[in-house]
Amino acid sequence: MSVYKTDVLIIGTGIAGLSTAIQLAIRRPDLKISLVSKSVKEETNTRYAQGGIAAVWDLGEDDSSKHIADTKDAGDDLCDPQIVDIVVNEGPERVRELIEWGTRFDKDQKNEYDLAMEGGHSEKRILHYRDLTGAEIERALLEKCVGYKNITILEHYYAIDVITQHHLGYTVTRVMNDIQCYGVYLLNLQNLMVETHLAKLIVLATGGAGQIYKATTNPTISTGDGIAMMYRAKGHVENMEFVQFHPTSLFNPKGENPSFLISEAVRGFGGILKTRDGKEFMHKYDDRLSLAPRDIVARAIDSEMKARGEDYVSLDCRHLDPQAFAAHFPTIYHKCLSIGIDPMQEMIPVVPACHYFCGGIKVDANGHTNIQNLYACGESTSTGLHGANRLASNSLLEGAVFAHRIAQDIVSTIDRIELKPGIPEWDARGTTDPKEMVLITQSIKELKEIMSYYVGIVRSNVRLKRAMDRLQLLYMETEELYNNTTLSPQLCELRNLITNGYLVTRSASIRKESRGLHFTTDFPDKHAFTQGTLL
Repeated sequence: MSVYKTDVLIIGTGIAGLSTAIQLAIRRPDLKISLVSKSVKEETNTRYAQGGIAAVWDLGEDDSSKHIADTKDAGDDLCDPQIVDIVVNEGPERVRELIEWGTRFDKDQKNEYDLAMEGGHSEKRILHYRDLTGAEIERALLEKCVGYKNITILEHYYAIDVITQHHLGYTVTRVMNDIQCYGVYLLNLQNLMVETHLAKLIVLATGGAGQIYKATTNPTISTGDGIAMMYRAKGHVENMEFVQFHPTSLFNPKGENPSFLISEAVRGFGGILKTRDGKEFMHKYDDRLSLAPRDIVARAIDSEMKARGEDYVSLDCRHLDPQAFAAHFPTIYHKCLSIGIDPMQEMIPVVPACHYFCGGIKVDANGHTNIQNLYACGESTSTGLHGANRLASNSLLEGAVFAHRIAQDIVSTIDRIELKPGIPEWDARGTTDPKEMVLITQSIKELKEIMSYYVGIVRSNVRLKRAMDRLQLLYMETEELYNNTTLSPQLCELRNLITNGYLVTRSASIRKESRGLHFTTDFPDKHAFTQGTLL
């Protein structure tokens, strides 16, 4: 088996992973930096982000205190104040770096940045590139990486597990404070051989786990691999019950995976949520109407759909300027036309879909996990920024800010770390090729059904108990399959999806209150206390 060595190994090629690599390469051109993508390098959650990146830009109208207040309000009193201050105050400089590195944001006729409004924001502060902001940032960062000879990108490599003392034969428990990470076992998808990749420091930037649900705006790669690897390594994971359902994905009766996102910026532009027969309803739920925070809007839509027995609600854009709409949202406009909907003549059918994980790998202000030599960045983490619900367009900002902080920390520590010798090869003895792929594909389908029906926007003790019982059976079946068959990316993804499904369900069961993105009919009110959800 092949053993590869590098200084810093980064799993993931979205804004979190790429920004970390660039920040490191700028500071230490002598370091060998390896980035890993399980698909092509461009296929990331970042690429699918439409709306934009939030930052205080117009100091005449906006200031950091307003952005901080908006973030905390959306987070329903569970944000970490220190982290909110860090991200909001360091954010504008990180955005300026993105611009210096080649990212384009839309400007108005005065050649000033065209700042947009989104739900939960008190001021216009969203920088965007049409409705393709994430794709534009991804393009610029990948092009920037090309200029650094010490950055290598490995495509079509699937991260199986982080390597710790466990792989050296020692017992590792979740209460230990001296777990160490030495590298990662990677499955080469070109030849299905497992390789050992050792590094002084490792960064997990693997994105979210939206694919545990039937309807999600996340790409098919979003299977929570980093979170699952961290949990198996006895690392700390928290707040997984806070799954953000975007209120407005495009309802397509033919079905799509991923669901097509109708950006919150459309509502910021003036789009109005209505029932299918054209009646406004958000006034019944929040004074901010269609621009209330996402958790409120998603639950409102869910309530209206259930009360009326309908499959979707509508987003009315017919009163907006057609040319301006098409210019601001060309991708959305043409997508609607492709399925026979002219948004200037007809209301757009929309439904909530799983969109973002506010919980994940617990990290501190410099991206440290509780496992030594292992950092985490981006959506796979729980930094404390989002609390119980993420404020729109704060996700890309968080990735850029923490990438910078992680890079600074790595530079100050890496010279004191040595590669670990004697790491064992991946042991595949006793395994055989799977005889029936249907065992995997059907289990993935079953998982999505369980999570969508029992652990969705509205939860209850009965639903969560039923989900846990069924997830336990799926887990046992999948572990037996994993232990007896040779590895495939489908099997690895199934295993990670089940782990993430369990973490969401278990966390939801622990929290005996309704707060932010977690709403349970058994505890409909927000309590004065919060039960911890560190797993």
